[in-house]
Amino acid sequence: MSIFADTSALYTLMVSTEDDHSDISAAFKRAVASGRMLATTNYVLVETIALLQHRFGLDSVRDLDAHILPLLQVHWVSKELHARGMQRLAGTDKRRVSLVDCISFEFMDREGIREALALDRHFSEEGFKVLPGIR
Repeated sequence: MSIFADTSALYTLMVSTEDDHSDISAAFKRAVASGRMLATTNYVLVETIALLQHRFGLDSVRDLDAHILPLLQVHWVSKELHARGMQRLAGTDKRRVSLVDCISFEFMDREGIREALALDRHFSEEGFKVLPGIR
């Protein structure tokens, strides 16, 4: 069974000064060591890369590309998945849930993925098990 990798986890994995870096790093290493597939979408990658580039520059993006991306199975968001994410976003009535989150939820539902490597409480609110756990 796959584990979904969210922006919140990928960003924290790359930034050693983040409060949850050690927990995310340990959970990421456990997932890789167990042989479980870490899946994400290209939308999550665009969001993660934009954050890293803006806050830390291109060296951090190159590091993500060289060391983390080879360990991820990246799924490209189709027109249909994008539309389902937009429908979900419109139906949430929550200002703080993003389109990327809604597309991630739709992707996870479609693929039968029940666990997310994430620090975003919206995943647990949607019924997914969050690793390493929400505080």
